[in-house]
Amino acid sequence: MEHLNAGYLQLGLFALAFGGLQVWWIGSTLRRRDLARPLNERAFRKSLERIWAKQP
Repeated sequence: MEHLNAGYLQLGLFALAFGGLQVWWIGSTLRRRDLARPLNERAFRKSLERIWAKQP
């Protein structure tokens, strides 16, 4: 009976790790989707001005 409980413990830990990886993967996918949005004209101009300010 003791080894049966150990098996359930291992299965539970595996399920917890798998669930955590799924949450991390979905979160990173959603963040990348937000970064892929096109910029509006004002944000694009601000981005270009920031780039040009860095160059000598």
